[in-house]
Formats: sequence, structure tokens, C-alpha cells
Amino acid sequence: MISVLLLGLLFGMKHAMEADHVAAVASLATRSSSPAEAARFGIAWGLGHTITLFVFGSAVLLLGMTIPETVAHALEFAVGIMLVGLGIDVVRRMWKQGLHIHPHQHGSERHLHLHEHDSKAAKAPHGHVPHSHTHKRMLPLRALCVGLVHGMAGSAALVLLTLGTIESVWLGIAYIALFGIGSIGGMMVLSFAIGLPLRLTAHKLGSLYTGLTAAIGLLTIFLGASILWDIGVTQGLLF
Repeated sequence: MISVLLLGLLFGMKHAMEADHVAAVASLATRSSSPAEAARFGIAWGLGHTITLFVFGSAVLLLGMTIPETVAHALEFAVGIMLVGLGIDVVRRMWKQGLHIHPHQHGSERHLHLHEHDSKAAKAPHGHVPHSHTHKRMLPLRALCVGLVHGMAGSAALVLLTLGTIESVWLGIAYIALFGIGSIGGMMVLSFAIGLPLRLTAHKLGSLYTGLTAAIGLLTIFLGASILWDIGVTQGLLF
């Protein structure tokens, strides 16, 4: 029994590394001001993910229900929509802050240079850069909501895995709980790792920071669109 529960914990950590999860949290991490804050986004995502996994999974195990394939596909489709929205938000913020690509000439060498200008700072009077004072929430609600959606979409597959390996309902519920705890820990570490290069490049390597952030936004849009195509067209949810 202990080995089964330990397996659930490890699978939860591995589950956090799936591409759609990484893309979602990476796009959220672009809003963070430090690796520690990025880790908070990861914890909030993992908590939301665990809540819906536990609620849906426990209900299915206790009531002997099944999640219809159409519903499972609809939830995956919702994840695709959410990823596209997150990616667009990253690109929109970059554009709003003044993302520019223009050529530079160095001797005989000509290349494109990517950077951003803070539009607020550009409009400020000389010698004064505007700033805002905000109070950070202990639990980032956006990351929590993204995790809730991911948890709903992943609950069908997790319950099938649990039913296939565990006969006891209560052991299955404990397995799902430890799976969720593992996903929280895995995403916290992953978010910190994503936030670190963003933080290191934010002030000293502005062009690289801008490029990394833009790449995260575009890749998130691409991954979300791929999920929408796969679920909506290839697997026939829409047609």
C-alpha cells in the first residue's frame, strides 16, 4: 500500500511537467517579479489542480460514476481555449509595454534588435518614473483558476488510471490526494526554475528577457491552438 501511495506522489510530480501545464504556468510566471513569486504561482496552480482532481476523482470513485468521453473532451477543449487566452495576454502585455523590433548597424554588420519600452515611463516628465503600489495576494487567483480548469480536464484520465491499479476506493482517494500533493511540489519547483532566468535577464539583458517572454506567449498560443485542433477536429468534438 505504501509503495502505491508513493507512486501516486511521484506520478503527481511528473504530471506537473506535462506540456500544457508548463505552458500555462510559464505564461503566469511572466507576471512575477521574482523566482519566489513565480513559485507562488506554481503552488496556487497546484492547489487548484488538486482541489478539482480530488473532488471529481473522489465523487467518481465513491459513486461508481464514469466521466463521459464527450465531457472529458469538452474539458480538454476548455484547456486549449484557456492556453490561447493566456498566451494572447502575455503578447498583449508585451505590446502594451512597447515591444519593438528594428534594425541596427554595427560597421558592415546589420541585425534586428528586439526590446521593449515602458509606455508609462516614456510618457512621464523628465526625472520622474511613475510607479504603482499594489498589495500582492497570498494566493494568486488567476493561477488558482487555471489550476482548477486543468484539474477538471485531467480528472477523467487520473480516475481511469486509479481504477486500473487500485481496488480499494479509500486507497484510491488517498492515491489521488498524494498525486495532487506531488503536482503541487513539482509545479512549485518548475515555476521557480522558469522564474529564475526571467528575473536574471529582466534588468541586465532586457532584449533577452523580452525575447523569452514573447516566446513563452507565442508557444502557449501554439500549444493551445494545437489542443483545440486535436480535440475539436481530429477527435470530432466540433465536427
